[in-house]
Amino acid sequence: MANHKSAIKRHRQSLKRAARNRAMKTRVRNVIKDVRTAVLEEDLTKAQEALRVANGILDKAAGKGVIHWKTAGRKISRLSKAVAGIKA
Repeated sequence: MANHKSAIKRHRQSLKRAARNRAMKTRVRNVIKDVRTAVLEEDLTKAQEALRVANGILDKAAGKGVIHWKTAGRKISRLSKAVAGIKA
């Protein structure tokens, strides 16, 4: 464990940041799962709503640096393609 006052503070901050990032990554995984589930059920309205929510959360995660912006774009693109493939 750190001995200097500033190092102790940095450690405390890193633990808070790690917890925040972990929560955001869990949220990202859950919204992706929601979209995928709606696509498997072939429920277009539910899938579109889940995709709208997922887009916002992925963009927010990318903006905060939790995930890379290209990763967010790739996930949004693949989810959009899956939702577009549902037969109305």
